[in-house]
Amino acid sequence: MDIFKIVIPAFIVMMTAYLLFDKMLVNEDKRRKAELLKKHHSVVTPIRLRAYERLALLLERTHPSAMMLQVIQPGMNCIDAQSKLLSYVRAEFDHNVSQQIYVSDDVWEAVKAVHDNMIKLINTTAMHFQPDEPASKMAEVLIRMYSELDENPTSVALTVLKAETHQLFLES
Repeated sequence: MDIFKIVIPAFIVMMTAYLLFDKMLVNEDKRRKAELLKKHHSVVTPIRLRAYERLALLLERTHPSAMMLQVIQPGMNCIDAQSKLLSYVRAEFDHNVSQQIYVSDDVWEAVKAVHDNMIKLINTTAMHFQPDEPASKMAEVLIRMYSELDENPTSVALTVLKAETHQLFLES
């Protein structure tokens, strides 16, 4: 009976110490995870923001109005314009392809859709002209055809991009 007077309180003290120590370890683990997450966000968030900025620039640069100012030169014919426009769109896209690792699949798919639609639109528009016709005519038609699209791919992609950027700020 005397042994129970010693063993039971010792057992209670030992269990209390174990539970307190276990709780302390769990809290320390949570604190470390929170600290790592905070450090991760402080490193990754600026990188992701730069990716969003670069993709927004890509979308703006590959908008027909902006491309025409950048690519079409006086005296250029349609075949040269088509070639240069396609090269320009592909180069802009290829230059920013690495940004896909920092954005969601939805954003990247929207950006790819803009790229694919622009390539298709340039080729479709060029088919309406003789190769030696002035590029300025093709540029006018391309801009008009783009503006007449039911759903503007650039606007859709920018909307998705902005929504994800706002979500990033809410998470931070």
